[in-house]
Amino acid sequence: MEMPQEDVESAPRRRVGYTMQRNVLDEQSVDDIAEKSDTKNTLVEKLKDSVRCSGPRLKSCFFSCVPVLSWLPRYSFRDNAIGDLISGLSVGIMHLPQGMAYALLAAVPPVFGLYSSFYPILLYFIFGTSKHISVGTYAVMSVMIGSTTERLAPDSDFTLWDNVSNSSIVDIFSRDAERVKVAAAVTFMSGTFQLLLGLVQFGFVVTYLSEPLVRGYTTGAAIHVIVSQLKYTFGISPQRYSGPFSLIYTVLEVCSLLPETNIGTLVVSIVAIVGLIIAKELSALVARKLPVPIPVELIAVILATVISWQFDLALNYQVEVVGEIPSGLQLPVFPKTSLFSAVIGDAFALAVVGYGIAISLGRTFALKYGYKVDSNQELIALGLSNAVGGVFQCFAISCSMSRTMVQVSTGGKTQVAGALSAAVILVILLWIGMLFEQLPKAVLAAIIYVNLHGMMKQFGDIKTLWNSNRVDMLVWVMTLILTVLFNPDLGLAASIAFSMLTVIFRTQLPKYSLLGQVPGTDIYRPIEDYNQVKEIPELMIFRSSATLYFANAEMYSDALAEKSGVDIAKVLSHRKKLEAKRKRKEKKEAKKAKKLAKTEMTQMGEESDDSVKEQVVFTIEADTKPGPALPRAIILELSACNFLDTVGVKTLSNIRKDYGEVGVMVLLAGCQSCVVESLEKGGFFSEKVTKATLFTSVHDAVLYCKAEGQDEEMKGTPL
Repeated sequence: MEMPQEDVESAPRRRVGYTMQRNVLDEQSVDDIAEKSDTKNTLVEKLKDSVRCSGPRLKSCFFSCVPVLSWLPRYSFRDNAIGDLISGLSVGIMHLPQGMAYALLAAVPPVFGLYSSFYPILLYFIFGTSKHISVGTYAVMSVMIGSTTERLAPDSDFTLWDNVSNSSIVDIFSRDAERVKVAAAVTFMSGTFQLLLGLVQFGFVVTYLSEPLVRGYTTGAAIHVIVSQLKYTFGISPQRYSGPFSLIYTVLEVCSLLPETNIGTLVVSIVAIVGLIIAKELSALVARKLPVPIPVELIAVILATVISWQFDLALNYQVEVVGEIPSGLQLPVFPKTSLFSAVIGDAFALAVVGYGIAISLGRTFALKYGYKVDSNQELIALGLSNAVGGVFQCFAISCSMSRTMVQVSTGGKTQVAGALSAAVILVILLWIGMLFEQLPKAVLAAIIYVNLHGMMKQFGDIKTLWNSNRVDMLVWVMTLILTVLFNPDLGLAASIAFSMLTVIFRTQLPKYSLLGQVPGTDIYRPIEDYNQVKEIPELMIFRSSATLYFANAEMYSDALAEKSGVDIAKVLSHRKKLEAKRKRKEKKEAKKAKKLAKTEMTQMGEESDDSVKEQVVFTIEADTKPGPALPRAIILELSACNFLDTVGVKTLSNIRKDYGEVGVMVLLAGCQSCVVESLEKGGFFSEKVTKATLFTSVHDAVLYCKAEGQDEEMKGTPL
């Protein structure tokens, strides 16, 4: 009978003893016993194997490229249909207010947020591999697009002179049309980047986006989002700033324009924010008792639209409303190619951020529900969603945490839920969208503020990371600062660069330790960290916590000299002085012997010569006895090394040679196979230095040194 998982985890761990007898094994012995193979696939053979085609392989490749064909025929209506239906309807309802709100962040008319909640979702349904994430509009992506659209199509380019009012006005229709073209171009380019990265199997690029970096970045981007919506909250028109410190300039501009606040807009904003917060808190309290969550945002949008229409807020109080929402779908239009060169940097940043957020959330739920998400296929799915979406005038999409949580909590189990949510948006686009033309933009801004509540909670990461890993905390804080000070695209690049620098600093400043033996075992641990760990007499075991390469090779040698207490230059200098002294004494005694030979008889001269020699030897030995205490052998524990470059190989060779000159044997232990291969290719081995100086474990090296010491003691000479 199988023990339940919780019982297994709570049961005390059973200690199993083992005894093993074997000879001391060096690397050469292991190669002989295991019969190391010398056959390796060449690059040409690997290339041939990768392009070789067969029926099963072609079928597998096709189904992996179009995942819907592999899982949809096996779709279980009985197990999944009800949950997917409820989930799809719930998420589709959420797409309406969020799509329109995030379109404001992207600086395009609200209806294009609905387009972005329709076309990309259908494509992800066909090509995506995550069963639970809800793709669509996302605040961080939208504000990144908004910074691009407002930079390339600013209000100043569409300012006209109104002869009636004798003042300048902005041609909103032309401006919005140009901004839609910019958004479509940057979306198409970001999708193209994602598609190309997916086709060349570059899904691992997301590994450069660590969790602290992503959370710090999204928090910083959320601050950009909040600042960008202040104009809708106060009903003002601040000047658009771009480049570094643009956020600070915008805040100062907003503060200077506060006296011009539209009171009607401010009242609408306050009521909407307070109402949404109260409604969401009440919804959270009763969420467990309801089969589906309350669509708070949709209710707020409907109520605000009805009130705005009833009291004509746009005319009576100059409250800015959504305006015309055309019915139906847009015809495909290829993006304006002349904009591609201007948006290429923004597009790459969008591609990386969008993919990083989606794959992180997708892997989280895949691990929770026991299935696999293909990182490269996710790149292709998102790339197609954005590239095709750009043709249909959508803006770039990613994955929303709030919608994903609703999709999971309402019973969604497959991508069918996403397709059903797209069907809801289609109904809205065809028949219902025009009913929301009187919706105040201040309400959409309020929805954005409330939805960013979760991102603002991420400031709590600082305390958590301070207690767990302060380097990660530094990455989080610096990412936040860089993202706030610069635009999100430049902030992302600077944050990744800073994160990579921390990795370099960690490898440049590793922890160097001397190891001792845990009594009665073959386990070795740092002496300074354990009280019962004992040093091996006349042996020194040295370990670095990082791999050995060009950036820390010199520090490795210096740390070894410091830990061992062996100053090779000083020892060699001392020996040279003794050698010179010995030669001077020999020369002096030889002169004395020669002088005695002239004055005494030949036989007496020979006897005195022998006694002089004995005296010389005795004197020299007495002078060479004092000196630094040297270990008999040094064992370099290299289990932390996962690669060796040419500088690392040369450093190990120099260490072996230098310490060998002062009579200290240097052995390597715990080397991985790739490190051994690097040593072979780097010319570490020779006729005198073989693999017999490499040992599979520290204990093997220690036993070898002890055996050598015993042999030398029997011979009566030092090692």
